[in-house]
Amino acid sequence: MKKALFLVLVLLLSVSLFGCANGNNGGQQEGQPKEKQQQNQGSEKEAVAGLVEDFGRRLQKVSLQAPGEVIYKSMQENYGGLVYPSLIEEWARDPQNAPGRVVSSPWPDHIEILSIEKASESAYEVKGQIIEMTSVEMASGGVAARRPITLVVGKAENRWVITAVKIGAYEDTNATVFKNYRYGFSFSLPESWKGYSIVNGKWEGSAVGGTQGGEVVETGPVISIRHPQWTPDNKRQDIPIMVFTLAQWDSLQQGKFHIGAAPIGPSELGCNARYVFALPARYNYAFPTGYEEVEEILKSNPLRTDEYGSISN
Repeated sequence: MKKALFLVLVLLLSVSLFGCANGNNGGQQEGQPKEKQQQNQGSEKEAVAGLVEDFGRRLQKVSLQAPGEVIYKSMQENYGGLVYPSLIEEWARDPQNAPGRVVSSPWPDHIEILSIEKASESAYEVKGQIIEMTSVEMASGGVAARRPITLVVGKAENRWVITAVKIGAYEDTNATVFKNYRYGFSFSLPESWKGYSIVNGKWEGSAVGGTQGGEVVETGPVISIRHPQWTPDNKRQDIPIMVFTLAQWDSLQQGKFHIGAAPIGPSELGCNARYVFALPARYNYAFPTGYEEVEEILKSNPLRTDEYGSISN
């Protein structure tokens, strides 16, 4: 009798443990610490970003002007493993609306990721731009064309694959674009700024109160975009961009240090997974030539960031 009762208890315990481990994944997810959930989602986003970037690098290898059978074979060779098979078949039947290389030049060079948002428990929506280049841009910098793209990336057989893609119309590329690869951002400028120069500086943050009060405790770069008509005798308004680590920006918002004598702090222009980019307070206090133009440029939200810092200079 005792032996039978013991076996029943063991059986009940086994069922209970099995149910906790495998029978209620949703409950386990809800019960995870918030930090753990954020880490899991961050890891998923890294995987999704890597998949989209790999897909973007392969676009130029698929010629959409080739015969139908050749297009299908090329898509299988280059997109296979990254794109859901039925989507590849759909593109092969309608290559005019498929991603790939239309002409020899310009060609799709890569996908610049702008955002990754969770769409469901097993899917993410990725928004970005297809960046097209020619030999001119490869040699001297810049972008030949931009085309918006939205991708849905989902889980299929325990791996991430692209399940849907929507490609938009070409964007105006008349603007000059400054790209900084080290910190992962780009800044769009009017055509009149073509031939701009970059001036590198440094910001300093002084401690507030305590034994270190007034001492410089934080520093970081200031990247200033300078108008091509700037001269020592006719100085024009620069566009200064301060770069903060996420920890530095958080400390600044908490008032642990201050920058300069202005009673207000820098204003945020944008951020990615590693840095915050900001405009210095009272950057145009002297009202130099061109300050009105810079104000107009800033109103258009010209700074864009790469979430994973893959843009480089």
